[in-house]
Amino acid sequence: MSLLEVRNLTMQFGGLTAVNRFNLVLSEGDIVGLIGPNGAGKTTVFNCLTGMYAPTSGEILLSGQRIDGLHPYEITKLGMARTFQNIRLFRQLTVYDNIRIAFHNQSKYNLAAAVFRSPQFAKEEREILEKTEELLEIFGLYEHRNEIASSLPYGEQRQLEIARALATNTHILLLAETAAGMNPQETEELTNLIRWVKERFDLTVFLIEHDMRLVMRLCERIVVLDYGITIAEGTPEEIQNDPQVIEAYLGEEAL
Repeated sequence: MSLLEVRNLTMQFGGLTAVNRFNLVLSEGDIVGLIGPNGAGKTTVFNCLTGMYAPTSGEILLSGQRIDGLHPYEITKLGMARTFQNIRLFRQLTVYDNIRIAFHNQSKYNLAAAVFRSPQFAKEEREILEKTEELLEIFGLYEHRNEIASSLPYGEQRQLEIARALATNTHILLLAETAAGMNPQETEELTNLIRWVKERFDLTVFLIEHDMRLVMRLCERIVVLDYGITIAEGTPEEIQNDPQVIEAYLGEEAL
């Protein structure tokens, strides 16, 4: 069974069709890229998948369960988390608290247990603290744990955002233009980080990216959108040589 299946996803805003009958199948362990010119509908697809938009029509199934129409927090609990093009950390909280908060979507204790500090509450909180420290160590952020998130260098803020997404116990990680604003060396380090995170945490990865070097090196399969319509899907080599893709990016004169 597919881990994520998108069937004829359509998103309209008034008279504008931002995404038109988009289809996608992700299997366990896939790493797939979604590319296209500015305004192609890539972010709209991500927003539909994660519950930020309710699709106009179509179906989204996560492990066989319909999730279109669910709230973002419900989808996160089912095992799909994302990052954003513009980093969205809790900027005035510490690095430690940014990750710690994300673990609470798995908490089983109720309000009364928290108020009266029950044994269940104490046990779960202790486990969250241990898992938080483990993630900080894995991402090399432990020495920064007491720093305010906004004070970190850009690259480490990206790492923190990915670590926070992993703290939700995700199975599918959606990465939105994580290389935006990075220099070539930082992009190289990010490419290696994504590859390592995928293997270390046994993830399926779906990413939007404008940096073609990263996409071509990282992705096993690429989907290309143009004006909300899928114009190509295939391996990096197939996409690189597809006339429709070349035209969408460079114009007819490039053919």
